[in-house]
Amino acid sequence: MEEEETELRNPFPSPPSHYTNYTTHNLKLLELLRERARNENLEPGVLNQHEILSDQADVPAWPLTQLEKPRVDWILEEGHYTVFGDMWFVKETIPSLAELGGHQLHPADPNRRPALLSILRSLLVTYSNLTGAILAPPPPPYSTVPPEWHRHVEWITVLAQNLMAAANDLRPVQARGHLESMMQRQLELRREETQAIHAKCDTLEARLSELRAAGLELASPRNAGSDVGEQRRVGSMSVFFHSHLHLISLKSTQPVVTIEDALRWAEEVT
Repeated sequence: MEEEETELRNPFPSPPSHYTNYTTHNLKLLELLRERARNENLEPGVLNQHEILSDQADVPAWPLTQLEKPRVDWILEEGHYTVFGDMWFVKETIPSLAELGGHQLHPADPNRRPALLSILRSLLVTYSNLTGAILAPPPPPYSTVPPEWHRHVEWITVLAQNLMAAANDLRPVQARGHLESMMQRQLELRREETQAIHAKCDTLEARLSELRAAGLELASPRNAGSDVGEQRRVGSMSVFFHSHLHLISLKSTQPVVTIEDALRWAEEVT
């Protein structure tokens, strides 16, 4: 029995030793036992499987009712079940200090603020008394009376246990409040991001409207005619400058006639 309990508490336990009992033959015997007990209106606690199954072979010595599935209604009624040697509650609840075997001072009322304040005051007063008891002279060597500071230390331990138990009971409330603040912050961040996106979209739409208006103004007929006149004016000025540059280039290529050249030409003619 001790070996089985040790095995159940192993982090990686082996299958229970009675798993070999779940054979096809034993399950058929269990079904036949149920049917015959139902026909004879027998109570499950007074069944004699050897008498009822006397015409069957290989009836085990251990009760076949061990092969029954766990009764869920019994588990719900008891409120807990056992798995691998550990007890698990059907509804997860935080056990109170009294259920754990401690000395609970605060009531089960959800509003524990007055009780916690009283416990805190008692803790401060007891700590002050403990300081005075430590400074007191020691008891005689053969005294059987426990020292006064020992009683104060025990009472401080009880008060501290009550404070910690009450704080642990408020953990769900704290977690709920923290979750609400986180969700509120996420909502605010999403709203800020949405407003920034809308502002950027408005800026882009205004810029696109300006570009669209500028394009329509350039594509209008009035601007088209003025553009044609401007192009003609620029073209005529370009032709004038090109012809002027051509004349300058022709003049620059002709030889320059000096006075000496003219007198020499006159002498040759005469």
